[in-house]
Amino acid sequence: MSAPGSTEIGILAYREAMVLDAAAVINALCGLLGQRLVAYIGSVKETRAVRQWIAKERAPSQHVVKVLRDAYHIAVLLNGTNSPEVVQAWFQGMNPLLDDQPPAKLLREGETDEAAHRVLAAARAFCAV
Repeated sequence: MSAPGSTEIGILAYREAMVLDAAAVINALCGLLGQRLVAYIGSVKETRAVRQWIAKERAPSQHVVKVLRDAYHIAVLLNGTNSPEVVQAWFQGMNPLLDDQPPAKLLREGETDEAAHRVLAAARAFCAV
């Protein structure tokens, strides 16, 4: 059996992002991106909040959960063909497909789904090369 292609990885990543509870998504995302980057994307200043979300001692807002689910979907897609270090760098670096904005910043500051769509499209393009 061959390794799944990027389309299959993308579908599996999306499914995981949707079926896991918020704490599990955040915990897995921390494994891919690290707590500091997850805190940044989740619009909190301290990693303590991220640890509290994982422990279910505190709940992020629905908007933050959605943003973190989107980030997880994208991170898992990228991780299908890249190392965690590359995935972290991709989220933090200037991206030419996103007007040289870092994907993490766009996800954090995005008011609508448009930012997540743009970041996902950039991730798909990165994986296709």
